Amino acid sequence: MTKTFKPWTRRKFMAGGAGALAAPAILTATQAYAQSPVIRVGHVSPRTGPLASFAEADDFVLSAVQEMFSAGLENNGRTYSVEIISKDSQSNPNRAAEVAADLILGDEVDIIVAASTPDTVNPVADQAEINEVPCITTDCPWQPYFFGRNGVPGEGFLSTYHFFWGLEDVIGAFLDMWGQSGVGKTVGGLFPNDADGNAWGDPELGLPKPLAADGYELLDPGRYQPLSDDFTNQITAFKNAGCEIVTGNMIPPDFATFWAQSAQQGFAPKIVTIGKALLFPSVIESLGERGNGLSSEVWWSPNHPFNSSLTGASAKDLADGFTAATGRPWTQPIGFKHALFEVVADVIKRAEDLEDPEAIVAAIAATNLDTITGNVNWANGPINNVTKTPLVSGQWQKDGDAMDLKIVANSNAPDIPLTGELQLLS
Repeated sequence: MTKTFKPWTRRKFMAGGAGALAAPAILTATQAYAQSPVIRVGHVSPRTGPLASFAEADDFVLSAVQEMFSAGLENNGRTYSVEIISKDSQSNPNRAAEVAADLILGDEVDIIVAASTPDTVNPVADQAEINEVPCITTDCPWQPYFFGRNGVPGEGFLSTYHFFWGLEDVIGAFLDMWGQSGVGKTVGGLFPNDADGNAWGDPELGLPKPLAADGYELLDPGRYQPLSDDFTNQITAFKNAGCEIVTGNMIPPDFATFWAQSAQQGFAPKIVTIGKALLFPSVIESLGERGNGLSSEVWWSPNHPFNSSLTGASAKDLADGFTAATGRPWTQPIGFKHALFEVVADVIKRAEDLEDPEAIVAAIAATNLDTITGNVNWANGPINNVTKTPLVSGQWQKDGDAMDLKIVANSNAPDIPLTGELQLLS
């Protein structure tokens, strides 16, 4: 693989350019490391802003993981303390890049992790790649991660690795769910002008080709700007085409605007399946009765048949623990945030030399770990630096006084049990 020249890396920053100051700084760090070895893990997440729902479980997961790591992790006969340094991307890609650079160059983290859509994952991974820092990411379909970072199949990246599902999986899960409904096959598409929306709507890599192959007609009115306040053009186009299904990928505020305006303008599709926006109980609750019957992909739930490699806890145990600690219903990112640190712990234990970033990257690449989200094994990925986790489809249904996300289609991951049947929107 031909490596692109990188004029300024973290290691070059640490070793050069500071002249006489460089040697004492490195010596001091080395002495401190020998006395009390510490592995610093940087974590970037959108705690505030329109993507904050993805980070709702951060405090719960991070506090539990830090407690688990409090006794240290063993590597080659030594016990290493693990320090987690978490920073808020504010749901802004530029901010994500900025705090990632702070973690790498300022906090001097040994490993950096990130989650929650390409807006967070991609800029963090790019900073890690530039600075040759081992990086593990999740919560982003692999195509926006890989191709959104200009990845080249067969070459990939040197320092950055990702686990999650792909667009082929979410398309298959949606088609599995829609196929049992008996509704018309004209589908309205809602795709924002961002990394996720452009990937989902891409004519070659996104929804159009697979939907057409399955007999569906996708009506794509074009990209809209995130945080748009008017979806009249899209709603009018969908009504005129007789769309009985609406799909796409939206942030929660955009979907709330679209769904309110649909009611105002008399647009009543029979199925609404939206990625990203409809993942979270807090979003569904904010929609009131209009949240009942909406559907989305399901990456993780209390019914997933997986256990934590750190604690042995089941998916249900972890979800129940979150609810007991916070008083809030479980949310899908809990599992993947936990799994990030399962992989980190496994890598720290296996790396041949924790002072060598290349050895840490080699340990990441060699991972074969059963986590609370399923098996993570980069040897089995669809493309360089990527491995996949299972995906099913679910629908929010009224269950007593609360909404519950029922798994209603699982053909592509039959080990994950069904918990309900698809109901059409009234």
